[in-house]
Amino acid sequence: MSTNDKNWRLKRTSVSLPESFSSIAVPKNATGWRKLMAFAGPGLMVAVGYMDPGNWATDIAGGSSFGYTLLSVILISNLFAILLQHLALKLGIVTGRDLAQACKDSYSKPVSIALWILCEIAIAACDLAEVIGSAIAINLLFGIPLTVGIIITILDVLVLLLLQNKGFRYLEAFVGGLIFIIFCCFAYELAVSKPAFAAVMGGLLPTTEIITNGDMLYIAIGILGATVMPHNLYLHSSIVQTRNFERNDEGKKQAIKYATIDSTVSLLLAFFINAAILILAASAFHSNGLKEVADINDAYKLLEPVLGVKLASTFFAIALLASGQNSTLTGTLAGQIVMEGFLEIKLKPWLRRLITRLIAVVPALIVAFLYGEKGTGTLLILSQVILSVQLSFAVVPLLQFTGNKTKMAQFVNSSWLNITAWIIALIIIVLNGVMLWNTFVV
Repeated sequence: MSTNDKNWRLKRTSVSLPESFSSIAVPKNATGWRKLMAFAGPGLMVAVGYMDPGNWATDIAGGSSFGYTLLSVILISNLFAILLQHLALKLGIVTGRDLAQACKDSYSKPVSIALWILCEIAIAACDLAEVIGSAIAINLLFGIPLTVGIIITILDVLVLLLLQNKGFRYLEAFVGGLIFIIFCCFAYELAVSKPAFAAVMGGLLPTTEIITNGDMLYIAIGILGATVMPHNLYLHSSIVQTRNFERNDEGKKQAIKYATIDSTVSLLLAFFINAAILILAASAFHSNGLKEVADINDAYKLLEPVLGVKLASTFFAIALLASGQNSTLTGTLAGQIVMEGFLEIKLKPWLRRLITRLIAVVPALIVAFLYGEKGTGTLLILSQVILSVQLSFAVVPLLQFTGNKTKMAQFVNSSWLNITAWIIALIIIVLNGVMLWNTFVV
């Protein structure tokens, strides 16, 4: 796959997310703190994808099965994410294109269509995780059957429409509020589970066993897929353009600076929540000999008796519901960005959401009806592996564009950044290859 600079138009006829483009004012003569606050928000929207229900399934399975060992995978994946999201926001700010638009402008039509299909599959897999996670949370909190809960999740399209009509800042505020709820819930869970501090620190150091142990590698790839999410690269390159910064070199330089701070801080918060889920599973289950707690339902049922704290399970389910609802909002935006960017087809938001939701609801309903709770748990982890496999097809174009001086001018990646980014891409590709080999050949 190679870029074609001849297809790279100097001016685009359309902007990304036209209803929100440059809709948020950035004070020109303000202090650094005020300007940072103006750019704060997209990072939280992106961070949502790093703490969605798919993360829960892989983190719980990893913590209960292997203790704190896979904490290093969460840490490394988060560092990968910080760098890749920086490149995504830089692409959007500098070129005025989101990643989907950049692909369409640079690649031949067959390649663009192929990338679009792969991206839609990834978004469907992500949406599947959100549907299942939200339905499980509804079931745990209110006793509503899983199949009915899955159908109820379709109604969240109304919440999205309401927030979109009010403005992008309202959407960011809503997302930030739900993240705060998740953070508080897991701060409580960690306090009552009392994890071994030395073991937690040791888990942050990677071990070769992660590669040599097939079962551990499968979960590790799932964690990678749940942490570095391909649709987030498309999302970030678009929503960073909602800020009304000056579209000159100095304005772009400042925008990259503040947007990167926003992104990095938000992703560090996501790391805390991701790590907290795995630490909770390791301290509550693995340390007590419960090494086969592989799904969210089992975790919910066991938390209270294992920890001896009545609210542990309730807070766990509340955080899960907040996570699922948050993820549906950002998943919708990503779907809109991808479709409009690759195909230049603009659908009404409610129709776009309904289509993506039904794509996720149908397989979730079938699995829930045929296999029940165990089947949906397995489907959650599988969805994250699909995301990880697709990740390479989003990362490679991103690195090609941000490393191309014709496209990025003075903002092109430095040599060390380019080398580091390509090493990350190579690691992702190799790990996926090993995982696929172990899954389908060995």
